Amino acid sequence: MGILNALLYYLIILPISALPFFVLHGVSNVLYVAFYYFPGYRKKVVLKNLRNSFPDKSEKEIQDICKKFYKHFSDLIVESIKTFTITKRQVLKRVKCINPEVLDKYFDQHKTVMIAGGHLNNWELFAVAVDNLVKHKAVGIYKPLTNKFFDKKMQVTRGKYGLILLAIKKVKQFMDDNLNNPMGIIFAIDQSPSNPENAYWMRFLNQDTGVAYGIEKYAREYNYPVVYGRINKVKRGYYTFEFFDITDNPKEMKHGEIIERTTHLLEKDIIAAPQYWLWTHKRWKHRMPDKFKK
Repeated sequence: MGILNALLYYLIILPISALPFFVLHGVSNVLYVAFYYFPGYRKKVVLKNLRNSFPDKSEKEIQDICKKFYKHFSDLIVESIKTFTITKRQVLKRVKCINPEVLDKYFDQHKTVMIAGGHLNNWELFAVAVDNLVKHKAVGIYKPLTNKFFDKKMQVTRGKYGLILLAIKKVKQFMDDNLNNPMGIIFAIDQSPSNPENAYWMRFLNQDTGVAYGIEKYAREYNYPVVYGRINKVKRGYYTFEFFDITDNPKEMKHGEIIERTTHLLEKDIIAAPQYWLWTHKRWKHRMPDKFKK
């Protein structure tokens, strides 16, 4: 299996990654046809998620969003492959931060900040760029892949221009070890929680949804400011991101308030441009446990 992974990476992925963006976007056009039509990658999952999230939309509107999603999803695939070989100059040309001053004020106070975000637009290009566009040392919380070969390649790729990738089980120790170092710690808030019993349950996109509690847990424990980060798609292959303050004093917030505020901001962004969210993800695979039902 290790040899097959290496062959796939060195003989297929890297040569494709070396192609210029305009060629990759041509490849994306072909992928779109394959993903959407023959026979349709996770299309049943996508349509189910869309119908449940937008019950008031007509079937024609749902199908239109689905088609636009697969066009974007195909771009996401090839642009993510590009990150294996992308230069710093290329990524900083294509990813910009609109308002770094939101984070800068916390850096000037020597404060670590918690950044909530979601799988909207291109988070892979964001990961490669972010450490060069903010003053804080950027740290991305992630769940390691079961494939050790590609987990290592992902760590190297995402971290080659400064981002620290931190496995979720190591967050507590890392934060204790870096109390005097201002970090920008990035949490994805739209992943399905591993244990629904420990999740925070709320309404999200018209569905009962379990949200991982990690960002609020650590923000309250260390009283670190929380911001929401939004990634915008300007045009094909070009993105911006911006930050929005949630709180600078988490300990004064009610239980669940940080989760509610950040998740509702993500929900608002998804509703505004639903084709740019990751609908192939089985976000609602868990049912709300009885103890959370009113």
